Amino acid sequence: MGVSGAFMLPHPPILIPAIGRGEEGRLEKTASAYREAAERIRRMEPETLVLLSPHQTMYADYFHISPGDGARGDFGAFGAREEAMEVLYDQEFVRELCRQADAQGLAAGTLGERERSLDHGTMVPLYFINPRGGGCRLVRIGLSGLPLAMHYELGKCIRETAERLGRRIVVVASGDLSHRLKEDGPYGYQEEGPAYDQRIMEVMGKGDFGRLFEFPETFCEKAGECGHRSFVVMAGALDGMGVKAEALSYEGPFGVGYGICCYEAFGDEPGRHFLTIYEEQERRRIQALREQEDACVSLARRAIEVYVSAGAVLSVPEGLPQELYRSRAGAFVSIKEAGALRGCIGAIEAVQPSLAEEIIENAVSACSRDPRFPAVERRELGLLEISVDVLGEKERIASPAELNVKRYGVIVSNGAKRGILLPDLEGVDTAEQQIAIARKKAGIADGEAVTLERFEVIRHHAGSAAV
Repeated sequence: MGVSGAFMLPHPPILIPAIGRGEEGRLEKTASAYREAAERIRRMEPETLVLLSPHQTMYADYFHISPGDGARGDFGAFGAREEAMEVLYDQEFVRELCRQADAQGLAAGTLGERERSLDHGTMVPLYFINPRGGGCRLVRIGLSGLPLAMHYELGKCIRETAERLGRRIVVVASGDLSHRLKEDGPYGYQEEGPAYDQRIMEVMGKGDFGRLFEFPETFCEKAGECGHRSFVVMAGALDGMGVKAEALSYEGPFGVGYGICCYEAFGDEPGRHFLTIYEEQERRRIQALREQEDACVSLARRAIEVYVSAGAVLSVPEGLPQELYRSRAGAFVSIKEAGALRGCIGAIEAVQPSLAEEIIENAVSACSRDPRFPAVERRELGLLEISVDVLGEKERIASPAELNVKRYGVIVSNGAKRGILLPDLEGVDTAEQQIAIARKKAGIADGEAVTLERFEVIRHHAGSAAV
């Protein structure tokens, strides 16, 4: 018993004739592959279907698992209310999965349900699979804004749960690919769209799951994908297992990519512990970076390590460059893990008596008090990439024309509301994007008048010049 197989399945409602009204014929390759995948699932005779949906309740720092004895849903939002379904949940599996996640330090559970009804990311796969046949029950899981590694760990918890309960399960990763394949598509065109789809189909078609960690966050955002995190959780459920991988179809006639891949699981295969392999590579890379860090970054890292390991705030050490003791300035400390932001806290103007204390304070806050992320854990310390931005004087400007996203950060103000964005950030290419993000951070609506200020920074990271 355990994981019998896994399936990467899209969720276009137009596939359902009552919704497509003839347009579903343009997705015949997808429909045919869906029917083949559904037949393979039925042959595996799962007792429980674990379905991962990006349209289920989603939190930035928490994996939501649907509670209760079951749920129903229909396609009324797509003009086909008559297409309805009802499912029963595997409550025993949910309870054990919550215990496994808690034992691994993962923020996952049944709290915070926002919408009990089934979402279309769940219903489209179920329309073809029909989980009610053969007494199959459902476990419905949402995704999160947590790092990809934590999604993979959740997948490992799913496998462990199935094995502990002696439950035969199939995992379904519901997710469309890029939504930005065509100018006349619903979300327009981005060159990253077709590039993402080509790359993800190569990775998933071969079952080469370790490469899922190599997709930069900004690349995925520009591509407008919705299934990547589903795929990572599914990969975690197959951790250490041999798989027979097969890509059944890919097409995107409406400007959204739809791919179907199947994985038949068999036995153990030690070379397929992809997260372990990836993290070992990352630790080696971060260790090499540490040897290039200047005094500012090294100080921030030490502050983070002391706080995470011992819960203590680092005292200002001796032997730092004199400028860190004598000068005062606003500073931001940014933490990344696997290329994704893991925490960023700072101050526009100096708060502490010295720049050294400013860096220590903001390093501690970035790893433990950024409301967007859970606190950094000890096991992550060897995987963190750290940078420190020391801010120069700010100056008021009359218009966005005076900004340069590579050179200047921006401060957007409206009364007491103020948002800041640092310069030279990956994925921020225009002054308009820069201002829009700063507005959002401050809670300033698009129509509200604002004042603009700009500032320069000295960015310290591995390989930057010493203070």
